[in-house]
Amino acid sequence: MANFKPEILELYEAAKKARENSYSPYSGFKVGAALRTVDGKIFAGCNVENSSYGATICAERGAIQTAAAAVGSFKIKEILVVTDASPAWPPCGLCRQVITEFSDNATLHVTNLKGELRTLLMAEIFPNPFTAADLKK
Repeated sequence: MANFKPEILELYEAAKKARENSYSPYSGFKVGAALRTVDGKIFAGCNVENSSYGATICAERGAIQTAAAAVGSFKIKEILVVTDASPAWPPCGLCRQVITEFSDNATLHVTNLKGELRTLLMAEIFPNPFTAADLKK
């Protein structure tokens, strides 16, 4: 998108490309996500649905799983999610929890194919996540 900053456009293009491979025969909603790690690596994923619905993998978690498989431990600096919905969809609750596991209040960009963009911090949409610190209490 012409009005995106170059670093956001880079994530957008990776997410949009992954979105094209979405396996979404049940909902018909294609979703792509791309994340940038704190060391600058980009990983993308798409939603992969399943007839049992509960076994569906969202694009955000797909990108995170791809990153984990490639580099092991990492931290997310920012993550972008692209859909065709207007307004653009934020991550679901399960994805918010998983994003939190791999970030220290990452920047979240939600956008759509029209270029509508909203940027916020994970703490704004998920202010009190369950974390490893809670397991020590």
